[in-house]
Amino acid sequence: MTSLAGIDVSAPRIVLASASPARAMLLRSAGIPFQVRASDVDEDALTAELGQDAAVTDIVRTLAQAKAEAIAERLAVTESTIVIGCDSMLEFEGRAYGKPQSAEVATARWQLMRGRSGLLHTGHHVIHADAGGVRSTSSVVSTQVDFEQVSDEEIAAYVATGEPLQVAGAFTLDSKGAAFIRGVTGDHANVVGLSIAALRRLLAELGVAWTDLWQPLP
Repeated sequence: MTSLAGIDVSAPRIVLASASPARAMLLRSAGIPFQVRASDVDEDALTAELGQDAAVTDIVRTLAQAKAEAIAERLAVTESTIVIGCDSMLEFEGRAYGKPQSAEVATARWQLMRGRSGLLHTGHHVIHADAGGVRSTSSVVSTQVDFEQVSDEEIAAYVATGEPLQVAGAFTLDSKGAAFIRGVTGDHANVVGLSIAALRRLLAELGVAWTDLWQPLP
């Protein structure tokens, strides 16, 4: 992504480097118009490169940055542009839990998590290119999630819906999994997939006023 000398920067283009419907919903609900460009970052390979001793917060920060940079490098930038990358993982008993991918793994995780608590970490990385150049910043937001003491039958029924297979930690807070969450301590939106409050702060660091982004949705 190159700088944009001489370009009108009054209305930046916002690109979400994620195909997550939950993240799109959060931005849309916040009144932020955006485009979606899903990255093809190999999350497993990048996580492996970081090593088994890497902190979960470092993993999500690195993955969020990789996703944002992958999309930024592909964009033909002809206007002020903001790229947002995110990645979420659950930390439970000191281990990182991403998407389970299979019913067997999702079932095992729920049997382990039920009645207990974990930390949902979301890494955020924002890149802003305008006439002043290219700048970026990042942060990690962590929220405690308390799980209900669900039965084996409830776990089996939930896993059978397919919902927990493709989400970090094998649960959602805004769909069928909501009934199995006793509560959260911290940023609710962060658990859904993107901290709106953190994003506002990051944009402010880059000289972008959140309220200036409130434009009519396309």
